[in-house]
Amino acid sequence: METADIIKRIRKIEITTRNLVNDLFSGEYHSLFKGQGLEFSEVREYQAGDSFKQIDWNVTARHGYPYIKKFEETRELNVLFLVDGSASTLFGSRSFLKSELITEITAVLSFSALSNNDKVGLLLFTDEVEKYIPPRKGRKSALRILRDILYFEPKSVKTNIKIAVEYIYRLTKKHSIIFIISDFQDENFEDSLKLLAKKHDVIALRILDKAEIDLPAAGILHLHDPETGQNLTVNSSSRSVREKYAQAIQKQEKELKEKFRKMKIELVTLFTDEPYAPELRKFFKFRIRMKNKR
Repeated sequence: METADIIKRIRKIEITTRNLVNDLFSGEYHSLFKGQGLEFSEVREYQAGDSFKQIDWNVTARHGYPYIKKFEETRELNVLFLVDGSASTLFGSRSFLKSELITEITAVLSFSALSNNDKVGLLLFTDEVEKYIPPRKGRKSALRILRDILYFEPKSVKTNIKIAVEYIYRLTKKHSIIFIISDFQDENFEDSLKLLAKKHDVIALRILDKAEIDLPAAGILHLHDPETGQNLTVNSSSRSVREKYAQAIQKQEKELKEKFRKMKIELVTLFTDEPYAPELRKFFKFRIRMKNKR
């Protein structure tokens, strides 16, 4: 893709997402994520009304009098996007390719984070870590993330979510908001993702195309898996074929949702042919309600 084309696409995405950021997400994002982080402020003598849970027992032992640790809300958060760049995201039967929707969703969340004075960073992955941009503040950071996603030419076509998750777990020490944006066509990532969620606030955004879950009655179809290279021919006009496909998909969906339930990570599914803004807003509002109940 030529540089001029990249600039045009970035500008178009920025314009498209601006109203969503201003009108839809800024309020919900601010309410949901502001003040999640805590940073050490000082150690001081215990005073009446202080919680005993804040007592620093090492300092107390040295001075012979109770001391507590004080923490303050951080003014900014690290927001990281783990973006799937594997070959399966290049599929799209209707309005968008999955990769195009991933780019736009990353854009609107990046600009929402920046409106909240947060830092944004990116990790692009396939079955290896392909690109990492540390969290930084400012509009230029969000634009660089968009540019790198649009410029992205992967070394591999396959997917390994576990490798990406383990990389970011080792690298990121500060409590962060981590959006994993993928179609989650992978296995054996549960243990590493569950470990990451204990340390950070992890949100899984699953990007799908309707044709992946609903086999159309379109006669003989020649299917190709871009990640494995396997080819398959099916007669989609056959009702029994479509029913077996639907049963297999239902089983996969149930198993995936159960995996995320056990990991205690929210899974939000977004489709290429449906507006994503209402679903994201509904998710934000749900999280805000849950946060207020704690």
